[in-house]
Amino acid sequence: MSDKLLEIENLGVQFHQAGNVIDAVKNASLHVGEGETVALVGESGSGKSVTALSALQLLPYPAATHTKDSSITFRGQQLVGAGQRELQRVRGDRISMIFQEPMTSLNPLHVVEKQISEVLMIHKGMSQQAARARTLELLELVRIPQPEQRLASYPHQLSGGQRQRVMIAMALANEPDLLIADEPTTAVDVTVQAQLLKLLEDLRARLRMSMLLITHDLRVVRKMADRVYVMYAGEIVESGQVERVFDDPQHPYTRRLLAAQPGGNPTPVAPDAPAVMQGQNVKVWFPIRRGVLRRTVGHIKAVDGISLRVREGQTVGVVGESGSGKTTLGLALLRLEQSRGSIEFRGREIQSLQAKPLRPLRREMQIVFQDPFGSLSPRLSVGQIVGEGTEVHQLGNSPAERERLIIDALREVGLDPASRHRYPHEFSGGQRQRIAIARAMVLKPRFVVLDEPTSALDMSVQAQIVDLLRELQQRHRLAYLFISHDLSVVRALSDEVVVMRDGQLVEHGSAKQIFDNPREAYTRALISAAFDIELTDEAAANA
Repeated sequence: MSDKLLEIENLGVQFHQAGNVIDAVKNASLHVGEGETVALVGESGSGKSVTALSALQLLPYPAATHTKDSSITFRGQQLVGAGQRELQRVRGDRISMIFQEPMTSLNPLHVVEKQISEVLMIHKGMSQQAARARTLELLELVRIPQPEQRLASYPHQLSGGQRQRVMIAMALANEPDLLIADEPTTAVDVTVQAQLLKLLEDLRARLRMSMLLITHDLRVVRKMADRVYVMYAGEIVESGQVERVFDDPQHPYTRRLLAAQPGGNPTPVAPDAPAVMQGQNVKVWFPIRRGVLRRTVGHIKAVDGISLRVREGQTVGVVGESGSGKTTLGLALLRLEQSRGSIEFRGREIQSLQAKPLRPLRREMQIVFQDPFGSLSPRLSVGQIVGEGTEVHQLGNSPAERERLIIDALREVGLDPASRHRYPHEFSGGQRQRIAIARAMVLKPRFVVLDEPTSALDMSVQAQIVDLLRELQQRHRLAYLFISHDLSVVRALSDEVVVMRDGQLVEHGSAKQIFDNPREAYTRALISAAFDIELTDEAAANA
């Protein structure tokens, strides 16, 4: 680590909207040295991604502008105000970027080969044949299984971890001097996260590359970075060596970030608490059909014989990697996915119920989805979103009474009732998730499926949502099925834990037993990936 490879000085970014000027970044200064990994941390909206996009001059000009003293130099070359030809020589060649969400960054209309080879043909002038060979080499480098077959795959045919690996392959195609990684592991499971971080670290060392890592996950920073900059409300409020900042934080915001881990203990469950939801030998098999006549030649066993019980006031956590069947199990219990096996809700068998007799029970069985922005209609106000269920289930005898129910639900989740006239895009991620929770709670449910409700949120917001869910559970004696790949959140909320893999039950027991003394190698691998515990050889083989 010698010379400054990238140097940002007095960076100011302003967004111009409807005559208003918003200061997204204010007088930010940072640098990345040769062979160094530097982390930029902070909550959503703090200006991290705007700073990274400024380095490549990718902001939406003229809606976004730099203040006059802003300076960004790469190997001494000024990038602010540089011409398109100069920038094109730097982008994707000397500086590459891994964007936060691969599904929105990869072109859904092009196969993997075309998307990676395009970078090589533009910057290196390679022929199509040479670019194909190099693309295959890159897919092997990022450890994508069966790389030759994946050349012809579209993004939607890949798992989340595989899509992120394709993004890494594209970014590394020209062996850049600097890699900017914007939240590269936010939406993937703990085991995939561990694999991706190890891959990035290995590639950085092999290619002698510098890295600017943008994240809100402080565990990733501690594991990967040499130095860290902490960003708050568009400003750099603290910086230094990772050990110093983490062990002796000076700024109040840094201390708050480090303390904002989901904590607390699950709500105690009464010994005689009745079962609210119970599934026995639940199976969800999707047929594989082939041939002209579309005959069934096999099945994808998304859920294969799972049994569990959720009692009043209890939280049962369901963990496992993507594709393990967690969400499908939750949907099957709610009768939103066709399944086989026995399903009882409050002692009543509901598996055989038709739509009409099932409908009155749906008010008491609710779900909170993973992505609040995707599950909330952008065309409806918050009041309409929360109140829709009251109309469907005919709660309240008049519009005024339904309005009161909406106001009470918003207050209960910590939102200002006056905000009911606004629309989802006007809220932060954490506020949108509170709206989604209010939509479920307004119906006074008895059983709630929580499907990754905190995965897309900052650590501090995660902690707030966990506290809110625990408070609502205590107040209403709710039964939760909590689906997540974040084991720290599962540990904070769950009494029991179900571990799933490939649709099957791997392990089931009390949260204390699962986390303190897991019996199965796969469970140990999940826990070690989440909490940075050393793997035994047996667990590593099953990771």
